[in-house]
Amino acid sequence: MRPPLPTLVLAARTLVGFAFAAGAPAAAQPEGADGRLDVLVVTAHPDDETLMAATLYKLARELGANVDLALVTDGSGGFDFALMGERYYGREIDTEPEARDNLPPIRRNELLGAGRVLGLRNVFFIDEYDHRYTTDVDTVLQHVWDVEDVLDRLGEILRRVPYDFVLGLLPVAGTHGHHKGATILALEAVAALPAARRPLVLGADFAEHAALPAPGAPPYAFTGLVGYPITRVDPAAPVLRFDRTQPMEGDHVATYQLVVNWALAEHKSQGDLASYYDDVGSEYFWFFAANDPARISDAEALFARLNDNPYVPSP
Repeated sequence: MRPPLPTLVLAARTLVGFAFAAGAPAAAQPEGADGRLDVLVVTAHPDDETLMAATLYKLARELGANVDLALVTDGSGGFDFALMGERYYGREIDTEPEARDNLPPIRRNELLGAGRVLGLRNVFFIDEYDHRYTTDVDTVLQHVWDVEDVLDRLGEILRRVPYDFVLGLLPVAGTHGHHKGATILALEAVAALPAARRPLVLGADFAEHAALPAPGAPPYAFTGLVGYPITRVDPAAPVLRFDRTQPMEGDHVATYQLVVNWALAEHKSQGDLASYYDDVGSEYFWFFAANDPARISDAEALFARLNDNPYVPSP
């Protein structure tokens, strides 16, 4: 087993990142004891957080939540669209094998930059191998990642802080196997906790408004990933939504898409992210059936707070 996770702490309202020694506490007072909401995001790659960036920004910057992120892979496989980033950084990151050495520290710093934009408190790096694009989660979990190590490290993070919510990407069949694997392992790590300590786990996805079957409706039906019953969602729970097109100030010029663009801009090694700028859409969150169904109201209450906007007239 690896040594305890080093913690990179992002000061909530500054542009300074502080590194703490392995095993050191991440805050002056015990975490989870400050009365704020505690949220853990579990993602596979640097830049995955941008799919729910508006929600994370409002949680951390406006609602005052403590938002941490655990990154499963080292990001070394993200070289397919890295030519522009190679010119920007002046390092070979567009082809193997150079990218395998050069990309991880670059993408780590990019994620820290996005974390400063979004107001993240801690970023934990687990550094599993980002081998290639695949939709085959079985291969990822059985042959690529050290699953027991990931579970140990997620468990360590979850035991350190009494998180209220864990957010991951929804494990839709057609999405990246790493995305699915990270969320499956997050669900398993939460399930290993005592029942009274388990946070609610939500699965996130983004959809453009133009692609919705009806205004405000979920973009598609999802019941769970075949072969992984832990990913089943609760059919009694609503699909929760945060609209990026809400105004951020009184003149309605800036919307939450602006902060999404800021976060996207930090990931300069990933040229394909240019296609996600100014997406007009919403971030959706599904309630997994592994959660306590009595707490559906807790998730609904959180999104009522997220969607409370003083710049939108009451109906």
